[in-house]
Amino acid sequence: MRAQIKAVSYYLPEQTVSNEQLAAEFRNWSAERISKKTGIDQRHIAADHQCASDMAVKAAEDLFQSGACGPEDIDYLLLCTQSPDYFIPTTACLVQDRLGISRESGGLDFNLGCSGYVYGLGLAQGLIETGQAENVLLITSETYSKHIHPQDKSVRTLFGDAAAATLVSGKQVPGEPKHYGQGEPLIGPFVYGTDGSGAENLIVPVGGMRTRRLPDDAQPVCDSQGNIRTLADLFMNGPEVLRFTLQVVPGAVRQVLEKANLALDDVDLFVFHQANLYILNHLRKKIHIPTAKFFLAMRDCGNTVSCTIPIALRRASDEGRLTAGQKVLIVGFGAGYSWAAAMIRWPEAARTAAPGIAAAGSSSGKKKKS
Repeated sequence: MRAQIKAVSYYLPEQTVSNEQLAAEFRNWSAERISKKTGIDQRHIAADHQCASDMAVKAAEDLFQSGACGPEDIDYLLLCTQSPDYFIPTTACLVQDRLGISRESGGLDFNLGCSGYVYGLGLAQGLIETGQAENVLLITSETYSKHIHPQDKSVRTLFGDAAAATLVSGKQVPGEPKHYGQGEPLIGPFVYGTDGSGAENLIVPVGGMRTRRLPDDAQPVCDSQGNIRTLADLFMNGPEVLRFTLQVVPGAVRQVLEKANLALDDVDLFVFHQANLYILNHLRKKIHIPTAKFFLAMRDCGNTVSCTIPIALRRASDEGRLTAGQKVLIVGFGAGYSWAAAMIRWPEAARTAAPGIAAAGSSSGKKKKS
């Protein structure tokens, strides 16, 4: 049994924040400057009442509408989020109930940020290829905006909210291919990395069990760059995160290519975590990736954390940049520090359901199999 991606969909909240709106609040920044530095023109922001489970359900319902499967077909639910509805219970349990997925299915949350989608594909592949599941619903859902102080431009200009749903299914293969790229569509090989020494550089300092939130933690503090935040808000040390990224991502790309027995030129498309344009341009040049093979998909939605890669895959497919049989190298990197890279081969019939906002795409129109 081999694992393959069968369908991808995503949901973006209706509310948006444009560069013009941010420039009106941060007078020393212009909309043009924000766009040039980040590669982002607007971000979708969850409503006050919207949580990770709400957006996860939206993304999954759109996937079901594509006809790729129904909730009754899912036997394992993986939910990646760093903004769960509650500490207890697990958000995946809430999503399972709302979607009507069988009570005999497995379900769990895993707490990873921008590397989470690649890790999730690895988990899904393991469940399928060891016979524990046949259809895994991998959902990434983040409301990072709820971690961000409204007067902290260092992160507010970057992050948006989103959810994405990916169906990973098993397919019986009569014989193993001789090398990567032959035979049925593949997920993998994978390369993983973890460096907890960088934890303090991308963190919400208080609110967990290590440091409980106290009334004094709500006191705003202004840093040397004029950004205001509390200890209960997201903090990012931008220069250190950039240094880490430039240090580990090129090596991860090299390692996964070696595992796959491929050269850089053999890859049809590179889909990296959509952190921001500044970081991605540095990575592309350092790794010597041709611009035509380097996909960007953040201008109208921002850095959506674990959702950036599936959104980019879906959009690349919609735009004809990703077609059946092509080899894609994906890389996620971020909080933890954590990173992961993998090769995937795009399947012949990956269905792409309509994203959960009206202007983002159209349904495949195919009916669900009985």
